[in-house]
Amino acid sequence: MKSILIILTAIVALSFITGCAPKKGVPADNEMTVFIDDLMSQMTLEEKLGQLNLPGSGDIVTGQTSSSDIGKKIKEGKVGGLFNIKTVEKIREVQKVAVEESRLKIPLIFGMDVIHGYQTVFPIPLGLASSFDMALIEQSARVAAVEASADGICWTFSPMVDIARDPRWGRVAEGSGEDAYLGSRIAEAFVKGYQGDDLAKNNTIMSCVKHFALYGAAEAGRDYNTTDMSRIRMYNEYLPPYHAAVKAGVGSVMTSFNEIDGIPASGNRWLMTELLRDQWGFDGFVVTDYTAINEMIDHGMGDLQTVSAMSLRAGTDMDMVGEGFLTTLKKSLDEKKITEAQIDLACRRILEAKYKLGLFEDPYRYCDFERAKTEVFTPEHNRIARDIAAQTFVLLKNDNQVLPISKKGKIALVGPLADNKENMPGTWSVAADFSQSISVLQGFTDAVGDQAEILYARGSNIVDDPELDARVGIFGKPTYADNRSPEALIQEAVMVASKSDVVVAVMGEAAEMSGESSSRSDISLPGNQQKLLDALIKTGKPVVLVLFTGRPLALPWEQENMPAILNVWFGGTQAGNAIADVVFGDVNPSGKLPSTFPQNVGQVPLFYNHKNTGRPLPDGQWFQKFRSNYLDVSNDPLYPFGFGLSYTQFTYGDLELDNSQLSGNQTLRASIKLTNSGSFDGAEVVQLYIRDMVGSVTRPVKELKGFQKVFLKAGESKTVSFTISPEDLKFYNYDLQFDWEAGDFTIMLGGNSRDVKTAHVNWVK
Repeated sequence: MKSILIILTAIVALSFITGCAPKKGVPADNEMTVFIDDLMSQMTLEEKLGQLNLPGSGDIVTGQTSSSDIGKKIKEGKVGGLFNIKTVEKIREVQKVAVEESRLKIPLIFGMDVIHGYQTVFPIPLGLASSFDMALIEQSARVAAVEASADGICWTFSPMVDIARDPRWGRVAEGSGEDAYLGSRIAEAFVKGYQGDDLAKNNTIMSCVKHFALYGAAEAGRDYNTTDMSRIRMYNEYLPPYHAAVKAGVGSVMTSFNEIDGIPASGNRWLMTELLRDQWGFDGFVVTDYTAINEMIDHGMGDLQTVSAMSLRAGTDMDMVGEGFLTTLKKSLDEKKITEAQIDLACRRILEAKYKLGLFEDPYRYCDFERAKTEVFTPEHNRIARDIAAQTFVLLKNDNQVLPISKKGKIALVGPLADNKENMPGTWSVAADFSQSISVLQGFTDAVGDQAEILYARGSNIVDDPELDARVGIFGKPTYADNRSPEALIQEAVMVASKSDVVVAVMGEAAEMSGESSSRSDISLPGNQQKLLDALIKTGKPVVLVLFTGRPLALPWEQENMPAILNVWFGGTQAGNAIADVVFGDVNPSGKLPSTFPQNVGQVPLFYNHKNTGRPLPDGQWFQKFRSNYLDVSNDPLYPFGFGLSYTQFTYGDLELDNSQLSGNQTLRASIKLTNSGSFDGAEVVQLYIRDMVGSVTRPVKELKGFQKVFLKAGESKTVSFTISPEDLKFYNYDLQFDWEAGDFTIMLGGNSRDVKTAHVNWVK
């Protein structure tokens, strides 16, 4: 054994002289340990600290990398990786500095916010969640990984799995909604799609689950705000999607900006070590969010040296942008505030990630010019994006079967988002070429050809306030505000609508009205857009509202007055084509809401799996004094979690259980007959909910525990069955033990969280 280690060490030493590791595939874990042990034995303290430093791409200019400030730091071994730099040409040039001009030739890791696609952009994550289709979501991540890796990227800051129940928070758009079970399944799908079965393949990328933890519970829905909740709520309602990503093998974790139990996440040892590593067994590395360590100063945790040492001790490995690790940890080490072993552990974790990605074997693994030419934004990828987008749209209303509309006559296309390519991909589409996006106008024009005439009018701006408009378009996705008066814009739209057979109003939020730092206190449709809708309704023509949004909106007026509402979220680069596919009936919508839509902002936070109070409102009642309700609005949502209509109708039979009395590890089979009783072929998401009627701690009124997407031809029926085991009954009790308790349970099956068929079972241990 000793002789083998000597040979391996000699090979490793030779690899650094020649600038590459042994070309024999990625070795087993014990050989990785030998490799990294030897490498770290050659590293100075400064070089170890350099691996913990993740700056942005900075002043890198092609052809000048070596002489730039960031280039000098790379030569000195002071950089572990870079993010948000793209193209093979640039990345290869920077990597060359690292592996040919630095002392130890350690390759860099290159990350990017590949959130919902790379250049081929898919629907925003909240939209993808609406598909309730894990294979589809995994496929979107697989395409994103292929494209990003072909362009030099090997690490993505995705998925974002923060549970969010307050739609005022703009980053709802980046997550999977309000439910821990759905969010967990989606987290697994994203990780699997990005990482595949072998990180060393050049078409897979390392995933980074974020934001750990509880970021989606920001108070008042205001981004970066404080978060506070009990441990039992954390474990049952907010932590499961992160845990699911870890169990799926995610390679890295990103810290959140908020505090947990009074200590900011990046410096929270309970969170980063006791929970993440000791309880969950995570063995990857932890990177902060952008300047998160530095921001602990404003949290009131001390100066940069103090918060940097605190974060390292907590278990944070890599410092994004702030450079507190790079500039202060040596002093903290000298002052015995940290240990070299803590630095070594963080450094090792980052080196292991690079090793698993195959970067030591071939630093240019992701720098293939041919792949960059042939595997990015391909026709096939765009076809997939179009198909996926159409399956994420949610039909909220369709009185008198207004939709689908026929490709004939004159069709008025009205609204500030009808002809705006840049806003189609939505927020966090940093690698997109917006000029390649398909607008709704283009999609409709191509779809009808010479069969119908499309008449276009803008009708209104996104908002009338120019200062708000400037904030909305801050990331280079212009709203193209029209300088004409609101009255003139509406008048033009009414004229166009009056000459048409049907009106399609394309309205809602601009892309950056949701997303990071895009909190809104008013989550209704902007008033000027509502005025336009009112004017269109008064023409007497049927009006279809095609709604763009990155969050649940309060739409009581629209629900009352609009004949049809199709929520399309932000559909990605193929949005216009996909919207045309659904509006004209080539695709039957099957999306379901992953978040509750409130009647008004005063109901927020509003979510389906709430707990009862000691004074719940009786079923079927709107108001009762001295009960938990409002004076001015019912407790009901406008649209419940899991809701979504179809062009056809689905009829649910009675719920049947194969047993009503179970014990121990027996399983229960719940079945229901589903019939497509309409005239269109279509897909329905059958949802399983369970209520634990009595517990040692209070339990939710229902919890999603399964779902199946079922396609039925018109007139076809199918029995849909779910197998339920004690594993589905488990929860974290007062002592944070994950177990189930004997007792009575209500089983529910239906097409959304409100409209369900029920049956009861008793289960003893």
